[in-house]
Formats: sequence, C-alpha cells, structure tokens
Amino acid sequence: MLRYYTAGESHGKALLALVDGFPAGVPLDTDLIDVELRRRQGGYGRGGRQRLESDHVEVLSGVWRGETLGSPIALMVPNNDYKLERMDELGRPRPGHGDLAGSLKYLGSIRAILERASARETAARVAAGALAKQLLGSFGITSFAYVIAVGPIRIEPKPGTLEQQRALRDRSELYTLDPDQDEQLKALIDKTQKEGNTLGGIVEIRVEGVPFGLGTHSQWDKKLDGQLAQAVMAVQAIKGVEIGMGFEMTRHPGGEVHDPIHYDPAQADTRTLGFVRPTNNAGGLEAGMTNTQPIVIRAAKKPISTLARPLKSVNLQTKQQESASYERSDVCAVAACSCILENVVAFEIARAMVAKFGGDSLKEMQARWKLFHKLAKEKLG
Repeated sequence: MLRYYTAGESHGKALLALVDGFPAGVPLDTDLIDVELRRRQGGYGRGGRQRLESDHVEVLSGVWRGETLGSPIALMVPNNDYKLERMDELGRPRPGHGDLAGSLKYLGSIRAILERASARETAARVAAGALAKQLLGSFGITSFAYVIAVGPIRIEPKPGTLEQQRALRDRSELYTLDPDQDEQLKALIDKTQKEGNTLGGIVEIRVEGVPFGLGTHSQWDKKLDGQLAQAVMAVQAIKGVEIGMGFEMTRHPGGEVHDPIHYDPAQADTRTLGFVRPTNNAGGLEAGMTNTQPIVIRAAKKPISTLARPLKSVNLQTKQQESASYERSDVCAVAACSCILENVVAFEIARAMVAKFGGDSLKEMQARWKLFHKLAKEKLG
C-alpha cells in the first residue's frame, strides 16, 4: 500500500516525509517538488516566517540515478528558522488551536502541541504530494487547485483549458482563476490585518484524467470519496469538505442532481470507453469509485486562529482570564492552502492507482493500465 508519514516540528531542524510503497522506475525531478514548496510559501497575506524560509527538498533515500527504487523514499525540507530549544512555553492557550486540549491530553506543554500541530508540517505533505504527481503524470492524470472564495468575496473561475487556467492561477497573487479580482482581495486582506484579524476561504480541487474504478464500493474505508475527504479534512484549519454539487444537492430533487449517462462511439477508445455525461454533479465519484469524470472537491478553510488582537483565554497557572498568547502568524493563507490541498489530493489518487494497478514498478502499472482498458472494451463487446 502506498502511504506516507511525516515528522518534525515547526521550529525544529527539518520536516520529513517518509513515503512507503512508491513504485520503482519513476523518474524523480526534485525541481518539480521545489516548485510546489515555493508555491506553498506564496500567496498574498502570508506572514514573516515565509521570508525566513527558502523551502527545498533533499532526497535521503529510495532513489538511484534519478529513478525511484521501490524502497522507502525519505524527503527532508530543512528549516532555516530552527530555534526550538530556545522557544518559551505559552501560558495562555489560544482559542481555535489545539493548545488546551493537546496539553491536557499529553499532560505536557502547549509548546509541544503547537510545534507539531503547526501548518508548517504541511511542507512535508506537499513534498510527498509533489512526488506522487510525478507518478500520476505518467498516466496523464493531473491535480489542480485554486481559490474560489476569500472571506465573503466569491471568485468565479474563468473557463478554459487546464493550461489556460493554470496560467491564470499563476498570475494571481491569491491563486484564483481571475487575477483581475486580486486588488479587491488584497484590499480586504489589508483591512483585516489592520483590524488585528484573519481571513479564511474556499478552495476547489479538480483531478482530471482518471480511469474507471479507482476506489471501491466493497468496504466503507476503501471508498475513494471517503479517503479523499479524510486527506483534505486532515489539513490544518479545514472545517468542511464537499464533492461535486455537495450540499447544494439537498436543495434539488433527484432528477436535477444525478448525471445522465450517454454514449459517444467516437470516444470508445479513450479512458471513458465512450461513456459521457452532460453534467458532473457527482464530482467524478459514484459509490466510492471514479467514473472518469473530473473529480471535483471543495474545502472550507477557517480563518487562522492566531490573532494579533487575541481573544480571551485563561492563564493555566492562575486560572484568571487573560488575553490569549500570540505567536507570529499569517493574516490569510488560503492561497497556500490551495497548494497543500492540490498535493494531498494527488497523493490519494496515486494511492488509489497503486491499489488498482499494482505498485512494484511503473512498467507493471502501465501494463496493467493497458490490460484493464483492453478487458473493459472486450466486456462491452
């Protein structure tokens, strides 16, 4: 099974991702991982920490002469701002963080909780996801994310090809598909910062090029929509996940939400086997399995919990009410979150690909990919 673990603290020596079950024979380009790490640091509204770090990956194991070996891959992202041993304890837990619950759970310090719970940990997840993208690229599968809301302001995605939309997103300081709205969004972020407050938003992730049958209906914990939802929900500050039409489905009758199935013989030799849909309200997933339509996921990111004008808290020593502790933080990290989500979703799709087509080597996976489509076409006659 393809999976990964992460290790490291926000102000520790480094963040680590240990990827296990990754197929052999995949060409690895660390520059592509570094591009994603730099995007994670970007986006208007980030704080001073990003000026201290220049994230890059170091591959410690699992690669030889530029190709993966099939053995565990260790990825390291060093921290320039390493100062964990000099950091003080916090005496007043911050609302919205795990400070209070975590320090009581482990009967230890708030510092121990916040250093690991910090969103800095996502640098390791982005590195693992960027590695997974290089496997998906061998099958023409792409994961692409962008911001569709910052605070109360919605940003309607502009239509276009994937290449056109990626160019739009890369022009936008907020990673939206409408760079013309950047000034309005930046003004909102600046106003919020002056008020000592923070902003959240909504990210949309789209995966294209998937075949039939990733995931399965057979067991609840193997359903791909459930696995994707967990991966997305596990990213720091995410408080809501929907797939396809999502919650909007509840406001319509069934005849308006389910996607009719059509057949186009001109597409019979493609991964869709000729089956097409005029709509994609299901977001590419039915009964926990892919149906070849684009997978569409939206995630709601809450405003950052660390406030320059802190909320009320309690001094753990005196039990008296005081303002919460403050640590350096961002004002709005929705753009960075879109990069994180793009990569964690890519890893889950790669995991499903390995489960479906085998994971010993890229060559074996490609052969099974072709065999599956051959057998599926034979089934249809």
